[in-house]
Amino acid sequence: MRASLEPPNPQSATRESRRRISVVVHAQDPISQEGAIGQLRRHPEVALVDESDAQVGDVAVLLTDSVDETTLTGLRRLVHDAGLRVVLVAGLIRRAELLDVIECGVGAIVWRREATGDRLFQAVLAASRGDGDLPTDLIGQLVSQVGALRPGAVGRPGVPLGLTPRETDVLRLVAEGMGTGEIAVKLAYSERTVKNVIQGLTTRLGLRNRAHAVAYALREGYIS
Repeated sequence: MRASLEPPNPQSATRESRRRISVVVHAQDPISQEGAIGQLRRHPEVALVDESDAQVGDVAVLLTDSVDETTLTGLRRLVHDAGLRVVLVAGLIRRAELLDVIECGVGAIVWRREATGDRLFQAVLAASRGDGDLPTDLIGQLVSQVGALRPGAVGRPGVPLGLTPRETDVLRLVAEGMGTGEIAVKLAYSERTVKNVIQGLTTRLGLRNRAHAVAYALREGYIS
């Protein structure tokens, strides 16, 4: 579904593109799509991109009522094929689908009932930086779900010790919903150090983003 977007000012397009976040919006219906576009257009830090030009975007916002296999396929396409960071705006995510959503590469989720313009922009900003942004209730569900799948994995024969104590400390705070700045203050690190820790462990372990790293740490028993 394509929405008509205002063309950028040709005199400032090059300059603006260097500091604005390119965002493409996908929705199941035109009213939802135009609503999200209208909310994001109020933020000068956002440069809206038409769906046909999605390959040049930074972040994709996908709006859906509930998550099904079609939604998961769309998420994988946006992350793997288009190389975008994704904000999922959903009315419902069932417990059985949450880990699938995280493992698709989604690091930012917003409930539709909470998707004000400011909340949506906050999620877009977090996604563009590679930060996680999950509702508190979903973090609790993720902890519960992953713990049920593989409780107490650390220390068992054959379980690889993939995280250092510093990585574990950082991910524990990520799981508590803290952002990069808050983690840096809590652990007396620089923000660059926190980012490097997360980037290093996600690269080394083949994880997609912070949310996926938290799921891994929970599954392997590093944090609980």
